[in-house]
Amino acid sequence: MNSPDAPSVTAAAGALETRCDAFYGGRFALLQPVGSGYRSGLDALLLAATVPAGTEGPLADIGAGAGAVGMAAACRCDGVTVTLVEKNPIMAALARDSVALPANAHLAPRLTVIEADILATRPAREAAGLADGAFEVVLTNPPFYPDGHRRSPDPMRADALSEDGEAFLPRWVKGCAALLAGGGRFATVLPAAALPAVLGACEGRLGAIHVLPIHARQEAPAVRLLVSGRKGSRAPFALLPGRFLHEPDGQLSAFGHAVGAGQVHLFVGF
Repeated sequence: MNSPDAPSVTAAAGALETRCDAFYGGRFALLQPVGSGYRSGLDALLLAATVPAGTEGPLADIGAGAGAVGMAAACRCDGVTVTLVEKNPIMAALARDSVALPANAHLAPRLTVIEADILATRPAREAAGLADGAFEVVLTNPPFYPDGHRRSPDPMRADALSEDGEAFLPRWVKGCAALLAGGGRFATVLPAAALPAVLGACEGRLGAIHVLPIHARQEAPAVRLLVSGRKGSRAPFALLPGRFLHEPDGQLSAFGHAVGAGQVHLFVGF
């Protein structure tokens, strides 16, 4: 939703046109690009819904963009401190400007933005403020499309959706797992085609892998998978019953409405 009190262009992001979008019925807001870049929506809120309300400790949102996943998690969990990690300097600037919005004043003391690349070397990550083993929870909505996928002509949107190289997604998951403390919890949102690469990267790093299919409609193939795991666990793999976002007439289902309002917890191994 637009806010007339929000700037249409942020100083930090230069001449990028933005819109102020409200989430969770106005409990937090984001400045997001208009006409370029990537705009967060239900994927981000689905991912945040994997975190129980009572979760505490440091949480990292990797590939945060303007900060939707991390801010939603902060809204849901008063006991977490959230680090928004974004490598694109323009999107990192938008995240900082979003944190500073009056609508987010109640969250701002628990939010930090770091400009860093999870695919960088360990010394480079640590120099940026990302220490291995430092987080109890790591969430990521990664650029999951494979090398060779038709790239968007908009460079910022292309970077948000895919990375170069066939092994980028396993490397991304391994980098996220390295940030977790022992027993820490990881969750990501992906298309079904990305599942084999992610499961391979989890092997030997994360156990208690739970996969929750998300369907656009009840009888349709899953459009997204929520995948979670716990560092150091030896608990077995579990495939959970799927959930659907829309009714046959295209209207949001009760589940879809609950996700958008921040009123559902998706038990995905947490």
